[in-house]
Amino acid sequence: MKSLKIEINDENESIEFAKKVGALLSPGDVVGLKGDLGAGKTFICREISKALGVPDSQQVHSPTFNIINEYAGGRLPVYHMDFYRLGDVDELYELGIWEYYEGSGVTLVEWFDKFDDLWPEEALIISIELKDNSMRTITLEGRGRAEELILKLAD
Repeated sequence: MKSLKIEINDENESIEFAKKVGALLSPGDVVGLKGDLGAGKTFICREISKALGVPDSQQVHSPTFNIINEYAGGRLPVYHMDFYRLGDVDELYELGIWEYYEGSGVTLVEWFDKFDDLWPEEALIISIELKDNSMRTITLEGRGRAEELILKLAD
């Protein structure tokens, strides 16, 4: 498994990081985000979505209560999921999330780590560690397709 640590010093660097990720994503890519409350998972998802061309009028926000928000109108559709409120794996099956992975868009999953053993093997995992109000350490991990993305993000 390939990994990379990136130090983010402020909001502008977070935006630049998300833009780079968004520019590299292709149909079927899955990005899982991990981190404590307030670490910036939704912010990164919003900025990746913007980089993919999701119109500002769609106002990307956390789908905590909806579980899944779909955004169209950009280079690729974005399926934004938040599993914070899910209690068990049966709820994932009811949602049919695996169909999204095989779709024509990009899947962004907040609280990815709630069900670690159920994700696509080639998912790009972004772990965000909050250092203070603006500084973060981002760790990227993954295999296969995710390794390709990590190598490109390391440049």
